[in-house]
Amino acid sequence: MKKAKNAIVILLDSLNRHMIGDYGGTEFETPNIDRFANRSVRFNRHFTGSLPCMPARHDILCGALDFLWKPWGSIELWEAPITAHLREKNVNTMLFTDHPHLFETGGENYHTDFYAWEYLRGHEGDPWKSRPDPSWMGAPALPASKRPAHYDESRTWFRSELDFPGPKTMKATANWLNDNANHHDQFLVYVDEFDPHEPFDTPAPWVNCYDETWKGEQLIWPPYGVRNVERGVITEREGQHIRCNYGSKLSMIDHWFGKVLDTIDQNDLWDDTMVILCTDHGHYLGEKDIWGKPGVPQYEPLGHTPLYIAYPGIDSCEVDALSTNVDINATLCDLFDVTMQHDTHGVSLLPLLSGEQESVREWALGGIFGNWVQVYDGHRKYARAPVDDGFPLSLWSNRWSTMPIKRINPPWPMPDDRAVLDFMPGANIPVIRQTFQAGDLLPYWVHPRVGEHHLYDIDIDPNEDENRLGKQDEKDMLELLNEGMRAVNAPDEQFKRLGIG
Repeated sequence: MKKAKNAIVILLDSLNRHMIGDYGGTEFETPNIDRFANRSVRFNRHFTGSLPCMPARHDILCGALDFLWKPWGSIELWEAPITAHLREKNVNTMLFTDHPHLFETGGENYHTDFYAWEYLRGHEGDPWKSRPDPSWMGAPALPASKRPAHYDESRTWFRSELDFPGPKTMKATANWLNDNANHHDQFLVYVDEFDPHEPFDTPAPWVNCYDETWKGEQLIWPPYGVRNVERGVITEREGQHIRCNYGSKLSMIDHWFGKVLDTIDQNDLWDDTMVILCTDHGHYLGEKDIWGKPGVPQYEPLGHTPLYIAYPGIDSCEVDALSTNVDINATLCDLFDVTMQHDTHGVSLLPLLSGEQESVREWALGGIFGNWVQVYDGHRKYARAPVDDGFPLSLWSNRWSTMPIKRINPPWPMPDDRAVLDFMPGANIPVIRQTFQAGDLLPYWVHPRVGEHHLYDIDIDPNEDENRLGKQDEKDMLELLNEGMRAVNAPDEQFKRLGIG
């Protein structure tokens, strides 16, 4: 198989695999993703790694799982993203994004090594506007529920569909490909598109296209939580409306993804360009009465994610081999002949595309810092919770920033006199290791359920109704979890808190 010259990576945030037509979804229309699937290799057993948003981007750009060492955070001093290496090789790298977390505390240094980047403003918490447009003249947005986020101001300034962040980002990508793709010897275009992530806000003709009988204000902010309908947080009808609003946004961003595909067609880029469509994770929309991304294991709707790769000369087909997001990094490294200088955990998927290999890994690890650690073997999923009180737990970082929650003061824990200098696997730069104990302020996403282990065979139980603990399956998966954690040189404290070492 001849190597492609260029690569385009398009990440659609919170893209639900089970709602894509090509993967069997029937609720919502995704004609352009389906069109892309017709020329791509579809991966059927692709799973999340580090979660949520920024950790998943760390997997893809740095190739190293970080959730066993730290939560949401920046690229560390001992790491260099693939874009830094491509700069040294004179490969032009271009980022298009409307993802506000890349430009907040906790998202430092992900965009800085791109040769160029364009930030399209106005999504979610992006501090773009300081007040609503007092006139709302010509704004296409319907009245909608509010929450403390800048988006409630930003949406009043939109004047057409192309003012919404997702369409803007995809249009800018298409324009760049038209104007620049054939002027570079090699390029990597990376599109970090926040849609269909909330807020689930769309203009006509998308708004209410799947919920024509809705009469109230638009519910664009899904409530994160478990048993929300059962507990009366939302009604069943409101839940249906929220789910339909996700569908509207999915179909809208699918439409604009199609504009990027049109541009690839027009510039004959399929002959020398690898195109990847991926996501960071899914989004619960009422499955098991779970909403958003609350403190639960990564069940199928969130953890089993879509992956498509279109490659020159490779016909459309399906791959059942196990894969995870750090493998996207390894695939790009293989394509561009890059050797990362820090420890990485991915395996190139190019041998699967060419048919040289039928599998590239036996296990995949995933999770959120301080919560469950999950291992997949492609058929079974085991989520191991801490067995005592969630400790010992340490945060390993020299940047010391995480997801900023402005309503919490202080917004994240700081190192104190318990901190020591240690070394990350494969690094000779000292790293601060801060120990936590019960009662400490912990990073925002840490909310473990002690002793609540989960094990499902997703081949025979895709809805994950039968927890298969206490059987041979658990012994097998516990051994596999131990093997996987040792292979990535997980810190000793993780084995202790999980009761497996």
